[in-house]
Amino acid sequence: MLCIIQARYSSKRLPGKVLKKILGTTVLKRVINQVKKSKKIKKIVIATSKHKTNKKIINFCNKNQINYMSGPLNNVFKRFYSIIIKENCKSFVRISADSPLLDYSLIDKAVTLFNKNQYDIVTNVFPRTFPKGFSVEVINSKIMLDYVLKIKKKRHQEHLTSFFYDNYKKFKIKNFSNKVNYSNINLSIDNLSDFIRVKNIIKFCKNKNYGLDYTLLIYKKLFNEK
Repeated sequence: MLCIIQARYSSKRLPGKVLKKILGTTVLKRVINQVKKSKKIKKIVIATSKHKTNKKIINFCNKNQINYMSGPLNNVFKRFYSIIIKENCKSFVRISADSPLLDYSLIDKAVTLFNKNQYDIVTNVFPRTFPKGFSVEVINSKIMLDYVLKIKKKRHQEHLTSFFYDNYKKFKIKNFSNKVNYSNINLSIDNLSDFIRVKNIIKFCKNKNYGLDYTLLIYKKLFNEK
């Protein structure tokens, strides 16, 4: 299955966050490395924009031979739409580039659920019970093809699945949950304090990834959380 990683350089709270390095490896490359561990993903494409601020992401992709496609800065929906048209994919996994601690087993679980049933979306954020930074969505390309002309609101254009969640009764959406609700924990990178937090976890783990449970154990140990 195709995995589309959404990435932009012009983050308002932490500009250039996806190309910031942790122990010599950029955040974006760490996300890619985690996705590559999935047994279900056959190809990865970076979805960025044509805006000049994202030239560094494009250069990074070219240098590292990573597939990418650039589209409108603020219309993420059309950005993804162009990719699924080009790739001719029936479905895809959406991942955010600010999630370097992502547990790849969640991708495998989501894709397995999606393949066993005829869902429009399989997700773990509707409602969220996993920490931020562990979000996975598997989306049937057909619903995007069917509704691309109906996506008029700015919020729906900027946030890929918001239209479908707002109109959830029209779609077959499967949410899988964590046994314990950790939705209050943020392990994604949105600002500088988030970056430092994630960096400290990665350094403690000595650059290895042990999955969600071990990551949460280290998080609680480092930050005195219960």
